[in-house]
Amino acid sequence: MSNIKITGTGSGLPETILTNDDLSKMVDTSDEWITTRTGIKERRIADEKTATSDLCLAAAKNALKSAGLDPKELDLIAVATCTPDYQFPSTACILQNALGAQKAAAFDLSAACTGFIYAATMANSLLQNGNYKNALVLGADLLSKFTDWKDRTTCVLFGDGAGAMVLEKTNDTRGTGPQILASDLGADGTQIEILKIPGGGSRHPFSQTGFKTDPPFIQMDGKEVYRHAVTRMGETALAALKKAGKKPEDLNLFIPHQANIRIIETLAKRLKIPKEKVFLNIHKFGNMSAATTIIGLDEAARSGRLKSGDLVELVAFGAGLTWGALLIQW
Repeated sequence: MSNIKITGTGSGLPETILTNDDLSKMVDTSDEWITTRTGIKERRIADEKTATSDLCLAAAKNALKSAGLDPKELDLIAVATCTPDYQFPSTACILQNALGAQKAAAFDLSAACTGFIYAATMANSLLQNGNYKNALVLGADLLSKFTDWKDRTTCVLFGDGAGAMVLEKTNDTRGTGPQILASDLGADGTQIEILKIPGGGSRHPFSQTGFKTDPPFIQMDGKEVYRHAVTRMGETALAALKKAGKKPEDLNLFIPHQANIRIIETLAKRLKIPKEKVFLNIHKFGNMSAATTIIGLDEAARSGRLKSGDLVELVAFGAGLTWGALLIQW
């Protein structure tokens, strides 16, 4: 058992709620069409003045408060995001300044919807192998800023949010207290075309006259994403469990990426995980990319769905393609 403990979690969400009925006034869709195909009823949308670092700050403050940790004592800040405030500086550096965490190293990590699991795995390893005592790990995205609100196949799916976790090295080696037991990460760069934002990077940069070719909007092949998501999330969930000597039936709670209710239901069926053990908040928030799984964990912890000793697994899939699973003993 590790002496790296999860000592706090937190979330940061925009106040504005965009319902399916609201969307039906913007594009040719309906509440019934969206709900039956995705499971989403509403999502949170950031206003024009709100950036990713703003939601990160709210989530970070909540996580640090629950951990009882002063920001000035932070050693490391890792922000998983594919929608940073700027190309540079990093969103993590902006957050470091906002928190007053002057001694913390800070960096961003990009793995799309799997980003938080990648970042938490990396931070946990740095605490185990380096001279760091603690880390603040966040998953945060504002995909509404990169959504084509005229495309009904994608605009109904995404919402904004940020989630945070505090990891601390302790003197407790008995295995008590929330901790990461195992993780599994994967990627397949041959599938980059099925889910991407083509404009805005160095291949299709923004110029003074606008985007010469592809705009900075989400493009997705829904059928291919579904096929890969179910397969890869199932494989990575089992791989992380195997590393810890566990099986799906040992899980007390399963927190899958909240991309589509059909993906979640198919995945749970394949893993033989009963519905009552599957965490869902897709109806409230939609797909928040890197923020999804950590906000799910925070909500589960604060609502009393987790008790000491429970085995919980986070699993995600995203553009890249990337996938990963994080197994936690609560």
